[in-house]
Amino acid sequence: MANVLITAAIPQAALEILQKAGLNVESYTGDALITKDELMKRIVGKDYLITPLSTQVDQDVIDADPQLKLIANFGAGFNNIDVKYARQKNIPVTNTPKVSTTSTAEVTTALIISLAHRVVEGDKLMLTKGFAGWAPLFFLGHELAGKTLGIFGMGQIGQAVAKRMAAFDMKVIYTQRHQLAPEIEQKLNAKFVSLDELISNSDVLTLHAPLTPQTKHILAAEQFKQMKNSAYLINASRGPVIDEAALLTALQNHELAGAALDVYENEPQVADGFKKLNNAILTPHIGNATVEARDAMADIVANNVVLANENKEPLYVIN
Repeated sequence: MANVLITAAIPQAALEILQKAGLNVESYTGDALITKDELMKRIVGKDYLITPLSTQVDQDVIDADPQLKLIANFGAGFNNIDVKYARQKNIPVTNTPKVSTTSTAEVTTALIISLAHRVVEGDKLMLTKGFAGWAPLFFLGHELAGKTLGIFGMGQIGQAVAKRMAAFDMKVIYTQRHQLAPEIEQKLNAKFVSLDELISNSDVLTLHAPLTPQTKHILAAEQFKQMKNSAYLINASRGPVIDEAALLTALQNHELAGAALDVYENEPQVADGFKKLNNAILTPHIGNATVEARDAMADIVANNVVLANENKEPLYVIN
């Protein structure tokens, strides 16, 4: 009987799929993230590994289990895994793309609206000192209609955000390595621009690009100075695409109006300075934290293990 190690609690549906296929499942159930030492002990003798993107699977971990046949990452990203080394060892690595699109786009939309209308800031006010009453110039935010939404990374999530924010009558510009087909641009009413144009012209700039050597710190001190002082920044992609220290300085110096972060450069840690700002919204990496998305992700990782155990090609192999 083949053995599966799951390094974090995942939806029960995945366990049922694995058990129905006759696989022996071992699950890590600790409250904290599994440590590297614990992972290296538990992985010995396992044929398949299911792990969340918060767990690092490096060369040491891979070498600890010579019989490992598949790493199924529970998440759309995969920068937590040494994918190149796994390829050298002929170990496929899979992820769970597409199923996070709706949830992440909805969270991004929520963060944009919350920043522009100061929703979270207002909630904090009411939970503390309250307010004296309605007044014409009190607690003013900004309407989104007529403003320019800039999207860095126009993949499935970026396009889903563009579609949703079009309902708010926002103009959409975007940039990425390759321009979209004209028919897709027309459908989204989106205009392809350079990175400099995107940064300079966006009233709301939202990031939806993978973390690569090219995208790391794509936004740093120089770029924050290019942004409008009235602009808002959203990051629901990967933390290190932003130079977080530079962003903190920019917010403190009012070089941009506000930022909403769902991911962090040194996740799960976040610099204390952000917690003192009224113009920053911080959420705990909840982009795809919905029952629907996580159930779909569980289905993918479990079925990929079953496919691999049946000597069939798993879905979404990234290496």
